[in-house]
Amino acid sequence: MRMLSCVQSSSNSSPLELHFLGTGTSAGVPMIGCRCEVCTSVDPRDARTRCSVVIRYGSTSVLVDATPELRLQCVAQDIDDIDAVVFTHAHADHIMGIDDLRRFNAIRNAPLDCWMDESTSQTVLAIFGYGFRTQHEPGVFRPQLVDRRIVGPFEIAGRTWTPIPLLHGRGHVLGFRIGDLAYCTDVSAIPESSRPLLDGLEVLVLDALQDTKHPTHFNIDEALEAVERHRPARTLFTHMSHRVLHARDEPKLPAGVGFAYDGLRVSVPATEGRA
Repeated sequence: MRMLSCVQSSSNSSPLELHFLGTGTSAGVPMIGCRCEVCTSVDPRDARTRCSVVIRYGSTSVLVDATPELRLQCVAQDIDDIDAVVFTHAHADHIMGIDDLRRFNAIRNAPLDCWMDESTSQTVLAIFGYGFRTQHEPGVFRPQLVDRRIVGPFEIAGRTWTPIPLLHGRGHVLGFRIGDLAYCTDVSAIPESSRPLLDGLEVLVLDALQDTKHPTHFNIDEALEAVERHRPARTLFTHMSHRVLHARDEPKLPAGVGFAYDGLRVSVPATEGRA
């Protein structure tokens, strides 16, 4: 409960904007070699790049995860600058765009803070260690990144980010709560100790892979059970596979719940919490 009060005592002087860059599962949608109804859909909401969002408040833009499509996502969604990067975990679909962060270094002419827990940092530095060197060779174009450790709530530009420990199969990952927004992708279970952090939300973003059960992700029914327990004002599902056809399946969801899609922007009111 102390972590929850920390979130609610953070500055809420400006609303949050949630900008979805990608909402798809690790294989993306359409999938390679698949000609199913979703993979051949002409509805742009069914074209899902790998999961990532930008969260904005005031003049600050924070990227959550760096997907393999990061360059394409940023060009498509007019992302011209970011101030920091926060990582949920170190699976390939969430980190393999890290080299593309170098473009933001060039735009800003400054390094970028990358917030990670210890496990994620170990993997990221093993693959992208060249981007975290303090010495840079003149004329060599590589990322300039700063390894910032997540050990509890932390601040970016005056707003408190509270990590939400989650289970992703047998792995441990992080969701994040910022004000009355929580972003929780890649979830198969929510530990009881994390549940207070999901109460009193205006917007919950939650993993909902597909209709059938999966060992490392919530299916839609499991995600809806979490929604019923925590009762956010609005819920958006993300990390959907090619088993979700937006136009067919969204009308089946209860009021206040929908599927996110690439490019969707959502405003989160500046409030002090509904809990």
